[in-house]
Amino acid sequence: IKPEGEASKDPVTALLDTRLVHHNASQWEAFDVTPAVRRWIAHGQPNHGFVVEVVHLDHKSSVSRRHVRISRSLHQDDASWSQVRPLLVTFGNDGKGHPLHRREKRQAKHKERKRHKSNCKRHPLYVDFNDVGWNDWIVAPPGYSAFHCRGDCPFPLADHLNSTNHAIVQTLVNSVNSKIPKACCVPT
Repeated sequence: IKPEGEASKDPVTALLDTRLVHHNASQWEAFDVTPAVRRWIAHGQPNHGFVVEVVHLDHKSSVSRRHVRISRSLHQDDASWSQVRPLLVTFGNDGKGHPLHRREKRQAKHKERKRHKSNCKRHPLYVDFNDVGWNDWIVAPPGYSAFHCRGDCPFPLADHLNSTNHAIVQTLVNSVNSKIPKACCVPT
């Protein structure tokens, strides 16, 4: 976004994310703005904020568009507004803990692919009730696919991972104290 005071009134923007949301939905939407903030820091650019733009999919003028509010409702008191107002949750590092990542020299793209292979993902795990001695009290089925997770969970935990509040807090604590284990996903 273009800084204040420049001649042009049109801000320079970069698209960070898009979402398709049903007009009747009343829900939280989370956007990962980490790449933009990292670019600001890496290129010495000041933070000029974020623009949230809501566009109706049907561009016909005959279609009535409902007003989308991302601010306080007219009939909402201060107490309830403080519970549901738009919110930017940030993760920071004051330098007192151990660094999360060491800066590495840029390598070829195959190095990047290799790193992503270690990200957490679901792997097969079949539990045979006969093998664990449960076949005498579980008649059927003979076993089930329990699955298991292996790999590293990204930091900060992304919205699509459906992280619990406990997992988010545990990940934050691990970033400052490596004696606390990283959060682990549940194979679903």
